[in-house]
Amino acid sequence: VKRFKEPKEERRPWRIWFYDTSKQAIGALFIHFANIFLSDLTEEDPCSLYLINFILDATLGMLLIWLGVKVVSWIVQHKKSTYLVFGEYGDPPQAAAWIGQCILYLLIMVFEKTVISLVLLIPGWTKLQQILLGYIPNPQLELVLVMFIVPFIVNAIMFWVVDSLIMRKYKQKDTLDINGSIETPRARRTEESQVLLSPDMDFDQSESDQDISGLQGANQKMKQPSYEVVI
Repeated sequence: VKRFKEPKEERRPWRIWFYDTSKQAIGALFIHFANIFLSDLTEEDPCSLYLINFILDATLGMLLIWLGVKVVSWIVQHKKSTYLVFGEYGDPPQAAAWIGQCILYLLIMVFEKTVISLVLLIPGWTKLQQILLGYIPNPQLELVLVMFIVPFIVNAIMFWVVDSLIMRKYKQKDTLDINGSIETPRARRTEESQVLLSPDMDFDQSESDQDISGLQGANQKMKQPSYEVVI
């Protein structure tokens, strides 16, 4: 749905779209199995702890992912590693660039999950676990809610937001560096229109003055009254 919502002139080919979204799929699988592993480490209800992990991933984790993408993108651009820039795969697209970006994104997800795990060490989460799922009497309904319904909705939102962060920014690629200054296509069109609409100022000033004076003299002659002599 997000791909078809993009403008036609900026819509990604299917291969580029697959490279972008597959990085998120790999990261989501890592987060899923990490949450299952962390849920088994407690004596409390594992479903409620999994849900808490998931909620933290969708809130605080999104902020950490955004921060990680910004930091990694700055480092990659500073090192001038073109194929490691998120969304850039070369022309034609190279699988090696996709693999390198997958590794970088996984490192970001490891950083995010580590911070979330440290946050869970703060006391007081037990009460929240009881509030979240304490009113659901059916264990099967609780399992479906925690493992399918909530992850489906939250993952869709996360995929949409993160895809906007790591996809190629076409509007930034349209800028041109001319004599050390950045010029956008809109600025170029504005400048061209000004040149086309502005009068030509390169003609000879002396010749123009002569032409103007000649026209004024002819105009004065046309305005002089004529006399008729009658004998």
